[in-house]
Amino acid sequence: MSTTGTPEATPLNEPPLKRAISSKLMILFVIGDILGTGIYATTGKVAGKVGGALWLPFAIGFIVALLTAASYVELVGKYPKAAGAALYTQKAFKVPFLTFIIAFMVMCSGLSSASAAARAFSGDYLEEFTGAIPSTLIAIVFILALASLALRGVSESVKTNVVLTLVELSGLLVILAIGLWAVLTGGGEPSRLGDFEAEGTGFALLTSVLGATALAFFAFVGFEDSVNMAEETKDPARTFRKAIFIGVAVTGTIYVLVALVSSLLVEYTVLEKSSGPLLEVVKAGGVVFPPKLFAGIALFAVTNSALINIMMASRLCYGLANERVLPRAMGKVLPNRRTPVNGIIFVTLLAIGLVSTGEIEGLGDTTAFLLLCVFAVVNIAVLVLRKDRVDHPHFRTWTPLPVIGAITAIILASPLADRAADVYIRAGVLLALGVVLWAINKVALKVRGEDRT
Repeated sequence: MSTTGTPEATPLNEPPLKRAISSKLMILFVIGDILGTGIYATTGKVAGKVGGALWLPFAIGFIVALLTAASYVELVGKYPKAAGAALYTQKAFKVPFLTFIIAFMVMCSGLSSASAAARAFSGDYLEEFTGAIPSTLIAIVFILALASLALRGVSESVKTNVVLTLVELSGLLVILAIGLWAVLTGGGEPSRLGDFEAEGTGFALLTSVLGATALAFFAFVGFEDSVNMAEETKDPARTFRKAIFIGVAVTGTIYVLVALVSSLLVEYTVLEKSSGPLLEVVKAGGVVFPPKLFAGIALFAVTNSALINIMMASRLCYGLANERVLPRAMGKVLPNRRTPVNGIIFVTLLAIGLVSTGEIEGLGDTTAFLLLCVFAVVNIAVLVLRKDRVDHPHFRTWTPLPVIGAITAIILASPLADRAADVYIRAGVLLALGVVLWAINKVALKVRGEDRT
């Protein structure tokens, strides 16, 4: 059997990552990663697909996220290592090429998410302070600044995440307070909550809702990022069970409520045109709340999303280097900081490429598409791996849940979910790059005599 991508590969002679993340920090990490760009930046684009019934895609996305979250909790409890979905794929199917593709898709989903956050940062929220600006340049500088923070250390990055999480949560609570005030004072337009943008019924309505749900699902991604921090977490089996379920439940509830408020107060056509849709809600709410203050909160929110995704992608590179799926150089650790320096550099370059070629909706939809494909595989893997016993207790999900999770993920990733062609093109280009890297790695292993296929 090839050593490439196998769990039995010899570890690199690098110092282990530091276990610095407690249960409370991980809960905030998960909430902070799920909250952010998705709800702050893509709410309007979801509204453009489905109309006034904006809450429905978020409610469906909440259910789909819970199904796959249960599978992740079982798997991270059994295998508390940094490689996440790639590790589970390898253990379940033992096909190194599939392992690499899944790993690359996860990494690229994180980078497209960070790039969407960078685009959101340089959009309407920032323009509330600066006026018209060269958004691509600002987005690139934004990515470089976060990469520098990630290099400093996991403790600094996670503590920064805690502060940013509390800030972004406060912004969503402001939206909910505005919505409550509108309801109590008879404001808003409740009839919009049942309006669908799609003309006709039947298949057109179905594809409209599926397309909106697929994009709304971008707002729920994040809990899978935390799995790649497993080797830096204290008591990961117990910590992740609590953190993932609490994180998804809290954020899902907030998202549905924010979607209801947004549709109640603002026409979907107005939301659709804005890269800062929640700022439109604040302005239309009938409550005196400084738009610039809310714009500042939103900027912190998208910053948090981008930071966590860059951290996740770099840790994934580190974990895959230890599994011999990526070249050894990706496992290089900065001696003093004990952070994966080459992994951070590599993912930063890819993020700059993505942010230079895509907009918020396209990058968000690319993130969701890639992860839905991964989630389908993870839900199948959890069933396959039931035969693999481990010598420690762990969570076990109810068997029908991963079955339903796999089916729903496949449907939302399929052409039934109405999405733009550029999403498939971008994902195809990224996967082609993955195939090239796989071939290069295979050649390098053969040269060193480490490929035993």
